Amino acid sequence: MKGYDRKRVLVTGGAGFLGSHLCERLVTAGDDVLCVDNFYTGTRDNIAHLLDAPNFELMRHDVTFPLYVEVDEIYNLACPASPVHYQRDPVQTTKTSVHGAINLLGLAKRVKARILQASTSEVYGDPDVHPQDEGYCGRVNPTGVRACYDEGKRCAETLFMDYHRQYGVDVRIARIFNTYGPRMHPADGRVVSNFVTQALAEAPLTVYGDGRQTRSFCYVDDMVDALMRLMAEPGDACEPVNLGSDVEIAMIDVAREVVRIVGTTVPIEFRPLPSDDPRQRRPNLDAAHRRLGWRATTPLANGLAHTARYFIQRQVTHHAPGDLVRSTRIASHLLAQVHTQNRPAPAT
Repeated sequence: MKGYDRKRVLVTGGAGFLGSHLCERLVTAGDDVLCVDNFYTGTRDNIAHLLDAPNFELMRHDVTFPLYVEVDEIYNLACPASPVHYQRDPVQTTKTSVHGAINLLGLAKRVKARILQASTSEVYGDPDVHPQDEGYCGRVNPTGVRACYDEGKRCAETLFMDYHRQYGVDVRIARIFNTYGPRMHPADGRVVSNFVTQALAEAPLTVYGDGRQTRSFCYVDDMVDALMRLMAEPGDACEPVNLGSDVEIAMIDVAREVVRIVGTTVPIEFRPLPSDDPRQRRPNLDAAHRRLGWRATTPLANGLAHTARYFIQRQVTHHAPGDLVRSTRIASHLLAQVHTQNRPAPAT
């Protein structure tokens, strides 16, 4: 970005899927990056290529405990984001969102840092307004099995706004909609990783409900660009902003697209829809367009192909015995297809 000044930047959850891509971009931009992670879901593999960079530092730390460092900016991405992970220890998930927010807001207050909260579209619950804009307060279930994540994020937003109003802390709140791409964990239970993993293994693709429930999917490079733009937004920019893609697609169509991209023929298996799973979710992005001049630009087909290629390369790197990709024909087809494409670029 033009006029980009070098800063000392803290990224919590920096060894995770989204956090590792953000760290990579910040390091490339020339910032001094402190990556903090407790490695509950993040991995060293995600940031291994950054460890030798002179402007990158890794610290193992849990944000439910205070952190004492000097920084200019804080990106708070620390919290498991997939149901498989956040439901494993729901109490800890809530503590990570709430205690983590308190500790990091306290840090921002002490050192006068700007701080960005990675919130979520889950704060809207199962919406009865479509698409959802930032003024919509949601249709939520505070006692459901997903509430540890949803309500933890809602509470974090409350804390961010109150620290801003009461103490003048410079805050940013990003409501992140479905994001996908390389470094997703194949077993994280999210729809893209599930479909790609199953297709590469020539297993039936699992679709819940009738497959007509919809989501929108934003490629990770685009999301990182949006987060950096939000952090750089001048003035008092404390109001939440939706970030994601506004291209809505049904789950059954995502499954068919994955099958097409991977180049295999596998059946689709329908299963009961889990409780608290929203039927529709798509952001109203007017605020992102107006405030940030940003929109997602990576086509879903391109992003899915790069994600599948990552899963194959991950298997090779970890010397997996072939459980993920059982057919060399599939791997060859996909790698040849991706090789002919240009890597998707973030919005400019």
